[in-house]
Amino acid sequence: MEHIFIAIGVILLIFIIWYIVVLNKLNRTIIKIEEALSGIDIALTKRYDVITKMVEVVKGYTKHEKETLFKIIKMRENLSLPEKSSLNKAMDENMQKVNIVVEKYPDLKANENFKELQKAIVDVEEHLQASRRCYNANVSIYNQLIVSFPINFVAKNKKMTKKDFFEIEESKKENVKIEL
Repeated sequence: MEHIFIAIGVILLIFIIWYIVVLNKLNRTIIKIEEALSGIDIALTKRYDVITKMVEVVKGYTKHEKETLFKIIKMRENLSLPEKSSLNKAMDENMQKVNIVVEKYPDLKANENFKELQKAIVDVEEHLQASRRCYNANVSIYNQLIVSFPINFVAKNKKMTKKDFFEIEESKKENVKIEL
């Protein structure tokens, strides 16, 4: 009889250790997702700042397009993931408007500040793409974990649900087109 209690105790101890290990793995994955989302926030903020500076340079060359370009400045604050996707789309659209203005004012292309900002936009776009990839990779790992047997029991017990990927529209999967 004593051996049965010991066996039950060992099995229970193994189960508790397994549960803790799985829970820690899920929690580490959630932290990686949050870190990656922070990277997206940083990239979007940098992108916003560079585009805002670019708009300021462009405003010096044109006054009548000012309202159209100024919309970029009004786009941000504590946003959810879908709102960040929408912001990304809106910034892409407004960058296209900036490019149209640049085409109308060829001497703007020669402006050194504008050239530097164009290079900065390219760097920011690369950072944003890397952040998206990192976020989506971690979301993929997490989503796979919470539906895999037997980890799904721990995930259900802790009410963990699938996370959304950071997606962009098909038409926006290309970089913002900026000519140097």
